[in-house]
Amino acid sequence: MEGQGRMATPSTGRTPAPSAERLHQDWDELSRFADPDLDGWTRTVFSEAYQASREFIRGRMEDAGLSVTVDAAGNLVGRLAGRAPGAPALMTGSHTDTVRSGGRFDGVVGVLGAIEVVRALREAGISLQRDLIVVDFFGEETNEFGLGCLGSRALAGDLGPAHFDRTDPTGTHLGQRYTGSGLDPDRAMTADWGRREPIHRYVELHVEQGPVLEERGSEIGVVTAIAGIERLLARFAGRQDHAGTMPMGDRRDALVAASEAVLAIRREGCGAPVYGVATTSRVDSQPGSPNVVPGSTSLYAELRSIDPDWLSSAKQRLAQEISAKAAEYGVAAEIEWRHDNDVVPADPDIQDVVAATADELGLTWEAQPSGATHDAAHIARLCPAGMVFVPSQAGRSHCPEEFTSTEHIEKGVRVLASTLVALDPL
Repeated sequence: MEGQGRMATPSTGRTPAPSAERLHQDWDELSRFADPDLDGWTRTVFSEAYQASREFIRGRMEDAGLSVTVDAAGNLVGRLAGRAPGAPALMTGSHTDTVRSGGRFDGVVGVLGAIEVVRALREAGISLQRDLIVVDFFGEETNEFGLGCLGSRALAGDLGPAHFDRTDPTGTHLGQRYTGSGLDPDRAMTADWGRREPIHRYVELHVEQGPVLEERGSEIGVVTAIAGIERLLARFAGRQDHAGTMPMGDRRDALVAASEAVLAIRREGCGAPVYGVATTSRVDSQPGSPNVVPGSTSLYAELRSIDPDWLSSAKQRLAQEISAKAAEYGVAAEIEWRHDNDVVPADPDIQDVVAATADELGLTWEAQPSGATHDAAHIARLCPAGMVFVPSQAGRSHCPEEFTSTEHIEKGVRVLASTLVALDPL
């Protein structure tokens, strides 16, 4: 990345100028849609708050001049017609669902920011040659079924029957939740307009969700790659006994075996040679009584890295170490890996254009990988894709404290708008 991109000058000689005031107002209004019984902002997929928020987003898209539809996968799709009908379209967007007790910025920056790009283009009198498609992707956040990026997966042709057979802790199938929300699982699997209609380029604006940009004083992140994710479910089968009478050396404690696994997972992440992390997110132990030695335990964890070789070797090492350590405690370990997404390099040309755009706008930028997954990871199967990051205060994300200033968001929207203009020429 050498800071030189194929920048285009709009025929009007003007550049898009997003409104910080409008962005701030949009944030305030969208923030009203959240589960009132939870801290922070909760709009999980299939929830009433999420459904209501998407009606708000649809209204904002229409007010901006977009023609709006909802596809069979639940994606909210707005289109600004270009001057060359039939030319491969530009696409941008992100998501507006959140994790439980999450924040107001993750994903939302890319949707409200894209809508503001459309307003700014029209106000500047800039008419693109290509259609511009703005998407609020359905259900990006990982849910109780252990699957994220539902809408973008469908567009990429990576949503199949096995996914809809997944169950949540209550035994409900994902397909049932789709049906209950008015979506047909069979039709969702054929929502492949992104493969039938050529897409020229995809650029996603997002908060960094980490501390690098803020720590280095950079205003824009040029994303180089999106980390691959491997998720682990480990089940430990020991023996349930009386906690007051069974001697320590005779126990087959499933929770102790799982605790050893937690530490092994952390060690693996700390030893990653390139960017890599490892996280245990949940441990469930049965029967959960204070006077009973745990007889069974389930552990949920994940590995993330931009190095596919490390991901592969780390999976093997962990499976061996977890099983061997559990055996020392007389506990059987069953290891199941679920592949979430591959490592996805960002398109080099888009990286160059984003960097050159930031330079022309007088903004400082930093090249960096993304440890979080994004809809861009799946849309990259359809067309060259890239991402633009803006700073996250103290690197906090997926929590109520998540915050990015309107000033930083406005700068990111400026970069997104000018990047799309630069990528537009036929």
